[in-house]
Amino acid sequence: MEKIPSFNIDHIILQPGLYLSRTDHVGERTLYTYDLRFTAPNDEPVMNTAEIHTIEHIAATFLRNHPRFKEEVIYFGPMGCRTGFYLIMTDAVVGQDLLDFVKETFQFTADYEGEIPGASPKDCGNYLDQNLPMAKYQSKRYCQTLSEVEDLTFAYPEV
Repeated sequence: MEKIPSFNIDHIILQPGLYLSRTDHVGERTLYTYDLRFTAPNDEPVMNTAEIHTIEHIAATFLRNHPRFKEEVIYFGPMGCRTGFYLIMTDAVVGQDLLDFVKETFQFTADYEGEIPGASPKDCGNYLDQNLPMAKYQSKRYCQTLSEVEDLTFAYPEV
């Protein structure tokens, strides 16, 4: 089988950040898949499933309810390696708007108080696997990473 593009990224040098992972064309639109890398692969501990699950519930709810960009969000979910998340957006949100939107999302998650959206047996197939304090910690840590982003091309590091 042909190696897929995400396996061609050098995960030894990859650091936490925001990267453009892939571009797909669907009809007249372009979809952008962003790599929201929370931890350094193979160097830092990965996130546990409970905080990933909580981040997914809170961030996905925020993204899909955003007054300006909710119609532009295609998908948000965790990476299997537990080092970050993928966010798929339409071509209507790029550059500084995308960076600001991601910052806003994870600041919201870092500051979140209250019941975790969708964390009930009726709404979720694994509703007990949640960890709000660690989700807030990881989101705050990622906000710090995002505050250091200067290159709005969101390119992966060169090998």
